[in-house]
Amino acid sequence: MASSPLRHSRTGARGAGDDNKPASEAPGSPSASLASGAIEVASQSGDDDEFDLTDQSFNVGDGSTSVTSSVYACTYECGRRYHCFKNGRYPIPNDDQEQDREDMKHAMLMELTDGTLFFSPIGERPQSILDIGTGTGIWAIEVGDKFPSARVCGIDLTPIQPLWVPPNVEFLVDDCEQDWLTRNVDLVHFRFMAVILKDISGVLERAYESLRPGGWVELHELEGMPCCDDDSMGDDDPFKTLYLLAEQAYKKFGMSTTIAARLEPILHDVGFTDIRCKVLKVPIGVWAKDKTMRLIGLYQKTAVLEFISTFAGRPFEALGISAAEAQLFVARARAALNDASVHRYFNYYFWYAQKPPCS
Repeated sequence: MASSPLRHSRTGARGAGDDNKPASEAPGSPSASLASGAIEVASQSGDDDEFDLTDQSFNVGDGSTSVTSSVYACTYECGRRYHCFKNGRYPIPNDDQEQDREDMKHAMLMELTDGTLFFSPIGERPQSILDIGTGTGIWAIEVGDKFPSARVCGIDLTPIQPLWVPPNVEFLVDDCEQDWLTRNVDLVHFRFMAVILKDISGVLERAYESLRPGGWVELHELEGMPCCDDDSMGDDDPFKTLYLLAEQAYKKFGMSTTIAARLEPILHDVGFTDIRCKVLKVPIGVWAKDKTMRLIGLYQKTAVLEFISTFAGRPFEALGISAAEAQLFVARARAALNDASVHRYFNYYFWYAQKPPCS
């Protein structure tokens, strides 16, 4: 199937359903630039203590229906807990620390997108929504609250979701790289999944098959390589070096840390049309001038500081890096992040595309 021209946007988001189709994204609108403009730098270095993240609640709340899965077996490595279902599939823990980090990233994305849960124009009364790689389930629960008439199903390899959820939300332990049974879905949502999928084309094909004609797929993805617009980050920057090593390590698992920027041809080849993309810059640290961007930057820095220790586990072991050397790389990266004069950021890609209405 032929795809319509790829659309890129640099704007923020507003609303959900039909409301979250900004005027600049209306069908037939001209292409916009790939990425948002440079983040304005504060005249004085920011301070992490400006915001108290301990006041934020990242709990996913309560509801009225219990999770049915009984797959709870885990293994422990280097002081971190990993799931056992499909053990070894991806090198990321599932312990409380990782769950808190995932919920904090959700809070960060809500700040970044002005509270937008998704961009796809699926209307006001969707009936079926899938959240693939649901993690703690926080996105699925919020979508279920917003659309009480929709059946929302979150799928993940590991059962870390809350025990009580809204009556229209359920969680299943399953492997999205195997066959899907659900059909006639309005929206299939992925967040931070592209990097850990070995067969992303196959997974998107399954998403395509599960969607009703005219349904949408949406992926919110981080490109795992720090960027800089003002040359304050050198080529030998310890944080950049760490992520270059991580890129090599993830390849050992059949994964790519930079796949987020290269999803358009994959979506096209699967058969999706009306492929759209927003690219938003997220500062790493509190160096931005705008207060909201400083808060977002603090969320990102905190999430990164909690995550990079996982590189010293399975990923760097796959490269043959000793435990002592791995800890040294991580320690240097941590120290580098405390220098607010280096203006690092990540690019976040928000892809959404439609299954042709007449398919």
